[in-house]
Amino acid sequence: MSRFTIPRDIYFEDNALEVLRSFEGKKAALVIGGGSVKRNGNLTRIQEHLAAANIETEVLEGYNTEPTDEMVKQGAKELESFQPDWIIGIGGGSAMDAAKAIWLFYEHPDLSFEDATKPFKLPRLRKKAKFAGIPTTSGSASEVSNLSVVADEKTNIKYPLADFELTPDIAIIDPVMIESLPKHIAAYTGMDAFTHTIESYVAKPRTMYTDILALGSAEVIKDNLLASYQGDQEAAKKMHSIQAMAGMAFANAVLGNVHSLAHKSGPTFNIPHGYANAIYLPYVIQFNRAVVEDRFAAIANRLGLKGETDAELTDALVEYIYQLNNDLGLATTLQEFGVSEEAFNEHLDTMAKNAMEDPCTSTNPRETTVEQMKNLYKASFYGQEALVKA
Repeated sequence: MSRFTIPRDIYFEDNALEVLRSFEGKKAALVIGGGSVKRNGNLTRIQEHLAAANIETEVLEGYNTEPTDEMVKQGAKELESFQPDWIIGIGGGSAMDAAKAIWLFYEHPDLSFEDATKPFKLPRLRKKAKFAGIPTTSGSASEVSNLSVVADEKTNIKYPLADFELTPDIAIIDPVMIESLPKHIAAYTGMDAFTHTIESYVAKPRTMYTDILALGSAEVIKDNLLASYQGDQEAAKKMHSIQAMAGMAFANAVLGNVHSLAHKSGPTFNIPHGYANAIYLPYVIQFNRAVVEDRFAAIANRLGLKGETDAELTDALVEYIYQLNNDLGLATTLQEFGVSEEAFNEHLDTMAKNAMEDPCTSTNPRETTVEQMKNLYKASFYGQEALVKA
């Protein structure tokens, strides 16, 4: 038996925020990142809509970096006196992931972080509050997914908290939230979404439902990501909606080694998550093509890339990603990003070991050893595809 779970309601396109006026409840905790959502007036707009529904609000802010277990437990503790019946995550992936984890520990204050990291073993939610997500970037799809990525404060290792209980009740995807999105953030959050389409299409738990979402999303992203990065507002609107559809695919098919590599190296080298995905993606395709080359070829066909055979089409897909990264101003190796060889070698063994334990590795289409994971890191550092083609 397969399962497909998404938010009960998804409101999108212009004026989607107005649905907040129909919310039923008494109090809402608004979890935000930095000050941009304040400066551009969107936080005030959200509060006014909730006030029209007679809902009192309290703002938890400062979640503009990837959340840690201590941060979210502290956030949950801050809600004990306010007792909200809605928790609303407003921001990029970090803010919404923090909001989900705060929700979890607000409802279950005695839950240990270690138990929370066990995939699909979370206790039931919604005894105290419901959850809504409002994205301010176009990539993470946390507003529709069953994941919250949180780092262990002591080890700085990221862990995806994964359970369908974490799937939001409502997603509100309003393009007004991205009107002032900086182009560099459009680049790496867009590559995060593109990675979601490719990894979910080849992941072990894939289904017909997720295949259709992944392929369709990949095509729309190809047609709009670069234009969005270059300032085309219509393309940006399409990216804002399609990233959520890519999220529906990966939330149900899960992901693979690209995300495992990114989760375990991003905090170490201070690489934004989507940027790390962009670097690792071509190398992981080269590694996985040994078992799913036909599926990479299908993606390439859908994107209109040229090739007669599965091998030629997969080559075309890899080359397209390299070119897209260049066009978006992104590095194509860790070394080019600015990671020193000394720092890379110092952390290589630990990163590879930790990546093996990431839940995304278990759903990667090709079984992976620690040595192969190390080679994926090395290939991505030096730009040597030969290290992973065997």
